[in-house]
Amino acid sequence: MRDIVKGKRIVVTGSSSGIGLETARVLTEQGAEVLGVDITKGFDHVEEFYRADLSDGATVNALIDVLPEGVDGLVNNAGLPPTQPADKLLAVNLVGLKHLTLGLIPKLSDGASIVNVASLAGFGWPGATDAIKAADDLGFEGIGEFIERWKVSSEGGRSYFFSKEALIVWTMRNRWTWRDRGIRMNCVSPGPVDTPILGDFLKTLGARAEEDRRIMDRPGAPRDIAPVIMFLLSDMTSWIRGTNIPVDGGMSSNLMCGMHGL
Repeated sequence: MRDIVKGKRIVVTGSSSGIGLETARVLTEQGAEVLGVDITKGFDHVEEFYRADLSDGATVNALIDVLPEGVDGLVNNAGLPPTQPADKLLAVNLVGLKHLTLGLIPKLSDGASIVNVASLAGFGWPGATDAIKAADDLGFEGIGEFIERWKVSSEGGRSYFFSKEALIVWTMRNRWTWRDRGIRMNCVSPGPVDTPILGDFLKTLGARAEEDRRIMDRPGAPRDIAPVIMFLLSDMTSWIRGTNIPVDGGMSSNLMCGMHGL
């Protein structure tokens, strides 16, 4: 798949490490103009870098203002691990992500692609639909109250799981929202990936994470995820809408088979 994103202007959040850094590298290698966004400075593989804290509404608004017109792709990759406080995590992983995306819609080119990096952790979304619906209009100022009302604290990593469940559903529900402009939204759900935050997951999930490691042949690597993101950003995928692509070494299939006795 050579040059499938050549000449495209693509915003990648969380571009300084892990999946975001590898995505920026692959996109740049394939001829895209990458605009990187991160709270940590990182100028590798990006044409322009914007330092921003996506947990702060005013900062997100400022980022929207300074990003250029004519964006062909948006990769919502920035996210916090489950060891972080629940209010901060939901602000970045869900509220800030949605705020940035909706604010950038007017700056997206017709035919643009939005790719949300969700997670295998969002697999259980069908059991959380009430809370997900309640989060539809969640803003930065209401996060604390929401956490208490819907029991999505940091305990057991629940805030992280919920953020990814809600992101997958948000992706599905916006399958046709901007269809008149040809703008599509999809998501990728990695399984355990060997990035700087893998240790946070092992610490939070304990025995559950160890069981996953026993079943899998290996953890994923950013190089396993980035090409799938690039594929969804390309013009080859204009009729893929509202879809969640698991890139998890078969873990979601393993879970599905187990649920149905297969």
